Amino acid sequence: MATTWSRDSWRSKPVVQIPDYPDEQALEAVEKRLAGFPPLVFAGEARELRERLARVAAGEAFLLQGGDCAESFAEHHPDNIRDFFRVLLQMAVVLTFGGSCPVVKVGRIAGQFAKPRSSPVEQQGDLELPSYRGDNVNEITFDEAARAPNPERLLMGYRQAAATLNLLRAFAQGGYANLEHMHQWTLGFVKDSPAGDRYEELAERISDGLAFMRACGITHENTEKLRTTNFYTSHEALLLGFEEAFTRVDSTTGDWYATSGHMLWIGDRTRQPDHAHVEYMRGIHNPIGLKCGPSLEPDELIGLIDTLNPHNDPGRLTLVCRYGAETIGKHLPGLIRAVEREGRSIVWSCDPMHGNTVKASSGYKTRPFELILKEVGSFFDIHRAEGTYAGGIHLEMTGQNVTECIGGSHAIKDADLSDRYHTHCDPRLNADQSIELAFLVAELLKRERGQNQAEKPLVAAGQVI
Repeated sequence: MATTWSRDSWRSKPVVQIPDYPDEQALEAVEKRLAGFPPLVFAGEARELRERLARVAAGEAFLLQGGDCAESFAEHHPDNIRDFFRVLLQMAVVLTFGGSCPVVKVGRIAGQFAKPRSSPVEQQGDLELPSYRGDNVNEITFDEAARAPNPERLLMGYRQAAATLNLLRAFAQGGYANLEHMHQWTLGFVKDSPAGDRYEELAERISDGLAFMRACGITHENTEKLRTTNFYTSHEALLLGFEEAFTRVDSTTGDWYATSGHMLWIGDRTRQPDHAHVEYMRGIHNPIGLKCGPSLEPDELIGLIDTLNPHNDPGRLTLVCRYGAETIGKHLPGLIRAVEREGRSIVWSCDPMHGNTVKASSGYKTRPFELILKEVGSFFDIHRAEGTYAGGIHLEMTGQNVTECIGGSHAIKDADLSDRYHTHCDPRLNADQSIELAFLVAELLKRERGQNQAEKPLVAAGQVI
């Protein structure tokens, strides 16, 4: 691959999963407007995340990445953002206490508006229309006008991302993340569940530790880490024209950064080595992710790593593995051995969602919770056998009380899916299932780190924030 890179050099490469806009001049005009808008995030924040991910790569921290499959304009409500944020905080508390290590919190939020699709068209009856590709592209309503890709929607996506980021920063730095408030993070429908009960027991233990720390003079008033948190945003870099518009030179380093989100990733459908998405991503200095599915061979992975992280910088590249509970054992060990053989520094993260998607007898697309748990367990087992570090999880989840994934402590069944099936694309874990999964991962982390939870220093709770 040529070494010369510019923010628009991707335009000279083959490209897939980009919608076919009926009016190219209108698209160009919108992208030009976007290029004049303020950045959504800053280069310094992206560098900070990269430094924290370098600690994950070294086995000194854990990556928790989660959020909506596809954000929607219709559900852009402060309560939804708050509820997602509080569930992610609860999960981070569970993981930090269980694993005795800092948790790097990254949301699939404030930019996850576009989705690749397995087919460019969808058919209902005799009518065939373009597939729904996320609210940044078209509407989910199945009619000709709604499904036509509309570049004006990119402007709405920017405004929604900016408003979401504004609220998230307020939550993270304005006191909502204060550990003294952790009992208040529990959502009403979670309180009477087994996962909710376990969380309250853990919160009581941490509260006792905080009381001891207060007696020693360590309080949220004089210790910032007890009242604030670091929170980062991420999304799939699918619409490259939008990303190009927000690719800016950092005035302090002279490097190019994508300012649409702190972390961007390449999907399993767009990771062709000589195509546009890899070309764009190799030139930005943000931390980036690469989705790894069953079709990715070890030699191809090493080639992609060499392209995306040629200097082998820790924290630059996260490999997000998405196989399915029944096939992860067939594919993951070979990738790990290739990476270890070549001495590459990466973060290994598990996406247990995409490979476990099934169609229920009711017709709904769903994900069995037991298969999600099984894949996560296998991910840790494989890394343990290979002597490597299972560094993170990547989840599609929500703070809403949805019924989209079957199973969990509330035993959601096929017949229950229609009750609260709200996703615009793929099924998500609800808050209760997310916290239940966090407890499983905490137990696996505890095993991997060889530590007894009862002997953990109480000050470790402060590492969450």
